Amino acid sequence: MTSVLTRPDRVVGTTTPTAATEADRPRRRFALPLPAIGHSGLLRLISPAALLVLWQVLSVTGVLPEDKLAAPSQVLAAARETWNDGSLSAALPISLERVAYGLLLGVTLALVLGLLVGFFRVADLAIDPPLQMLRTVPFLGLIPLFVVWFGIGEEPKIFLIALGVMFPLYLNLVAGIASVDPKLIEVGRSLGLGRWGLARTVILPGSVPSALTGFRLSLSIAWLSLIVAEQINADAGLGYLVMNARTYLRNDIIVLGLVIYAFLGLATDAIVRGLESYLLRWRTAR
Repeated sequence: MTSVLTRPDRVVGTTTPTAATEADRPRRRFALPLPAIGHSGLLRLISPAALLVLWQVLSVTGVLPEDKLAAPSQVLAAARETWNDGSLSAALPISLERVAYGLLLGVTLALVLGLLVGFFRVADLAIDPPLQMLRTVPFLGLIPLFVVWFGIGEEPKIFLIALGVMFPLYLNLVAGIASVDPKLIEVGRSLGLGRWGLARTVILPGSVPSALTGFRLSLSIAWLSLIVAEQINADAGLGYLVMNARTYLRNDIIVLGLVIYAFLGLATDAIVRGLESYLLRWRTAR
């Protein structure tokens, strides 16, 4: 009797495939070889580098006037200047601290509220409607009210960041919990898992992809909130540095501040992407 091995195209006792076997095999489509995973970070820098070169060329040729948009070489010189005089090195930690506190508060609120609404019907009926109403209010429009409530110190800036961070993570976490495959839940019940066992081993792991997507959106909004918050009643931070530059018509420092915001956002997004690759390594690579 002929036995089949693990590979479907090999049969014991067959030395060479027959013509029919070759004809029946699906043809391989031509595809360019994918780069190694370790090179993906470098490949993601190609398009920003190309934009940077294009920006410099347009500035040198006069297409972009220097009084409207400083050239990359000027921005680099401004970075050296502000770092050497201590203004940039003093502003950067303050801005990072504000984002860290705002993220901590916003993520905590999103997780607590999202888990309550996702798992308990009563919480869904009681908590979700006012949150949806608050979500429709432009959170940046709450700045005057925050100033009235909390003054002009650090509190309104941190609360503004937290409010911007909370909703994307909350919405995606609730959607992730609701979208877990019911068949997986039935399998868990058939294995004797109770309510908490299902939550811990089936529902929460199944909601992680959506939650991480929400967290990436939250990070981008955190930097947006920081830019706005630091340009209103701020006496330190990157926003304060940019506002001072506007007063003295230092176009290069203004662009430097925006570039730093962009790179900070890109760096935090890369961290979350790495976390996503680690936590979701069980999924088929895209």
